[in-house]
Amino acid sequence: MNRLLPWRVAVWALGVIPLTFAVKWTLQGRLGPNPVEFLEHYTGDWTLRLLLTTLTMTPLRKLTRLTEPIRVRRLLGLWTYAFLCLHFSIYLAFDLGFSVVQLGADLVRRTYITLGFTAWAMLLPLAITSTTAWQRRLKRRWITLHQLIYPAAIFGAIHYLWLVKADTRAPLIYLAILLGLLAFRVAAAGAPFRADEVRRAD
Repeated sequence: MNRLLPWRVAVWALGVIPLTFAVKWTLQGRLGPNPVEFLEHYTGDWTLRLLLTTLTMTPLRKLTRLTEPIRVRRLLGLWTYAFLCLHFSIYLAFDLGFSVVQLGADLVRRTYITLGFTAWAMLLPLAITSTTAWQRRLKRRWITLHQLIYPAAIFGAIHYLWLVKADTRAPLIYLAILLGLLAFRVAAAGAPFRADEVRRAD
């Protein structure tokens, strides 16, 4: 059996299953007294979970010597951005009524909104250039561009931490996991991936 297949199935499950539950609960009216807030938090949580899973693929590759984590990293990244776009769209549609003026006001007044929007903007070029054609076109610049995932992840984690007003345990756990992954990346900086590993990433 193709060794990559179980990894691909797992990644698709990570994206499809939470999305399916969100649709199911929405249709059943099981989103609680504030459905918009529930969906914003739900999609935001899954954005961070998928983002951290994406960042875990590099340490997993180094620790196991398997190539599969790197080959599914692109798909994980795309699911991450899909949930982030859904998160942003819910806020834009239901909180702001698609008002660009109100969005601008929130970006100025609310720092956590500024951080979240900046993370979304940073990940946009990564989603656009995620194809093999763009990798070939940009060459080494592609790797440099995709380093934006690290500040975007930091902004996203802080966005969640500053959003929460009472119980900060969940955002602090996400932030701690992120810092651990970044620390591993710094420690392993002396052993970067070979270019052929990057080209083979799916």
